[in-house]
Amino acid sequence: MALRLLLVEKVPELRAVLAHALRLHPGFSLVGEAGDDSTAVALAGHVQPDLIVLDLGLPDLAGHELLTGLRAVAPDALVVVVSGPEAPRSALVTRGPDACTERTDDVCYVVGLLEEIGARITRSATIRLSSDRRDVALARRFVVGRCVEWGRSAAADAAAIVVSELVANALVHVQSGCELTVGLRGDVLRIAVVDHGGGMPDVQCAGTEDDHGRGLLLVNILCTAWGTEPHDDGKSVWAELRADATAVGLRPPHAGAGGSSGRALQEPARVDAQSTVV
Repeated sequence: MALRLLLVEKVPELRAVLAHALRLHPGFSLVGEAGDDSTAVALAGHVQPDLIVLDLGLPDLAGHELLTGLRAVAPDALVVVVSGPEAPRSALVTRGPDACTERTDDVCYVVGLLEEIGARITRSATIRLSSDRRDVALARRFVVGRCVEWGRSAAADAAAIVVSELVANALVHVQSGCELTVGLRGDVLRIAVVDHGGGMPDVQCAGTEDDHGRGLLLVNILCTAWGTEPHDDGKSVWAELRADATAVGLRPPHAGAGGSSGRALQEPARVDAQSTVV
């Protein structure tokens, strides 16, 4: 899914050029344009963009005051400041912009910067599941829906298998409800299941006649990394897989699998754009 972008620029000619370039880019959806501070704040609160491109030289309020107002109504948005000589960097608030560029920079550079900043956004959604084993199907539908919503349909089948195994393990062995969180950062899809039971999952060697015991082997094959994190009242079992079609396939077993509290992939610092389903 394209990132939702709000363009705030006082110069009509420059705003028109940037807006045209952004509309042509498949990674962005331009959800609003503003040329003054009051319109910018109102639009930001209404559309809740993922990214805000902000001219700090707007006439009605000092640039830092407008940035404060935008942060208040759209706290999860990343802000890229396009500054001019009349907007000194020292005027920025405590939580300043996520990136800055000069107004004289060409449009291609600005669009490239927005691509780089947009890749830092983590999309996240959470659902609570009951102890009813039929909720495994609900978990599959949930993760497939998020893959489609976020434009990562290629990973939906593998993600559905992984989430089925992790949720089924929690419901069968803990016999209580659990919480499923699905997150996307760049091309990494992360699935985490939190339960409130003891014990840690372990890879089993199932025989040819066994009906069970292959779940974590499937997770190990499909994912680039997986592991566990103990909590005071339970644990989180997480798995990460590439969200593109070419990365989903067979691979050698992960040496850290089966109760490892360390990550095979370093988890980046996150900027969360969260939605919660209860």
